[in-house]
Amino acid sequence: MRLTTKGRYAVTAMLDLALHADRGPISLSDISKRQEISLSYLEQLFSKLRQNELVSSVRGPGGGYRLSRPADQIFVAQIIDAVNESIDATNCGGAGNCQKGQVCLTHYLWCDLSEQIHQFLSGISLASLVARKDVKSVSERQDAEESQENEEKKNREQKLQLM
Repeated sequence: MRLTTKGRYAVTAMLDLALHADRGPISLSDISKRQEISLSYLEQLFSKLRQNELVSSVRGPGGGYRLSRPADQIFVAQIIDAVNESIDATNCGGAGNCQKGQVCLTHYLWCDLSEQIHQFLSGISLASLVARKDVKSVSERQDAEESQENEEKKNREQKLQLM
């Protein structure tokens, strides 16, 4: 199955955005730090997410991104589709040229599987992921780590000012 990092990272970043929606606009640098995804890669992904009206940007101080509609109206398959990621279990990329330029015996089986996966992900909203205990637990850990790092940075800066 081909679900590359592009699709995985887009879903992860959107879930991070949904988890922190109560904080107002979220900067890509915050998502980058929490999820360990390159900032430049996030910028590319969010450009596509914005074009597909899944997120909106807020400019200026305190700016960032927010979901463009409620989390229960954004589904994982929409996110993957928005970043031009396909869910494809075939070896031919769905082209049907799997065996000497022709369809192989199992081509339609793998096409059906791809469609089933897409349908499955079409039924999972960001809100349903946000509500999961395991997701909340991971998010709380990441937030605690971020707070600790910010506190350590602040302490280092204060020590430097005292010198």
